Amino acid sequence: MRQRFLVSGRVQGVGFRYFARRIATRLGLSGWVRNLPDGGVEAVADGSPDAVARFQEELRSGPTLAVVDRVRATDSDPTEPLKGFEIR
Repeated sequence: MRQRFLVSGRVQGVGFRYFARRIATRLGLSGWVRNLPDGGVEAVADGSPDAVARFQEELRSGPTLAVVDRVRATDSDPTEPLKGFEIR
C-alpha cells in the first residue's frame, strides 16, 4: 500500500522530516519526506497497510515542537520505485 500525506501546521523547523524518517524506518516503510513552499510537509510511504496506517497516526502527533493541524492522506501512484526512506 502506498499513500501520500500532506501535513499542515507548524511542521517546518521542528525536526519533522527527521521524525518522519525515523518512524518510517522503524515501521519498515519505503518512501520520502520533504518540506513544501507553503510551510507544510509532504511524505510518501509504501509498505503494509498496518504500517502505513501507523505512520499516519504518528504524523498526526509529530515531534515535540510540532503543531500538526491536519494530515491529508491519498493513495499514491506506485510506479516510482522506492528504496529506503529518504529526506528530500
